[in-house]
Amino acid sequence: MEKKIRINEWAEGDRPREKLLEKGASALTNTELLAILIRSGTRNMNAMETARCLINKHDNSLYALVRTPIEKMMRIKGIGPAKAAALAAAFELGRRGQVPVERPASITSAREVADMMIPMLKDLTYETCWVLFFDGARKYIGREQVSSGGLNATIVDIRMVLKKALDKLSCELIIVHNHPSGSHKPGRQDKLLTQTLKEAARMVDVHLIDHIVIGGSRYFSFAEEGLL
Repeated sequence: MEKKIRINEWAEGDRPREKLLEKGASALTNTELLAILIRSGTRNMNAMETARCLINKHDNSLYALVRTPIEKMMRIKGIGPAKAAALAAAFELGRRGQVPVERPASITSAREVADMMIPMLKDLTYETCWVLFFDGARKYIGREQVSSGGLNATIVDIRMVLKKALDKLSCELIIVHNHPSGSHKPGRQDKLLTQTLKEAARMVDVHLIDHIVIGGSRYFSFAEEGLL
């Protein structure tokens, strides 16, 4: 039987970690980067081979892999709970790293909202809904997640949304939710939610500025389309 060569027996320039330190992360392939996160292999496969198997099981698509639940990653031989958790943590840090830390003084367009929210929502495998709050001068106060659901829907409690707005002394709102399917087109329930929230908010002197639907890297704005 052919003896397996461990990564630490490779030429130094071929080892993923040493290669990264010498040439930078951008010089590494997806498989090499995954191997660094996986760290160690099994008796029959080194970390590079385990990484290659992991990405092959996802059609060689890093996009598909980062959206994979931990339970599915653990079906790959050599990927146990600790390694799956490390990979999921790295993927989540990558998503969060795309979101600017700076708090904008004001937001003047749906495009600005989309630029803020797309990095957070585009890779989620479940639907979630956020509300952005503004004061009477349309100064941005902050954002908060108000619901998280399944693959095709999430239930938004309008009373809770309005209570949060009043607690924050917010006069205007923008609601944002994602479609895990990748479609940015609103459905019938999205349109119903928009109108119901708009009318309910008006009763407590709060204005719904927009409802934005995120699908992948695209967005749909009810305000831009004249539906508010």
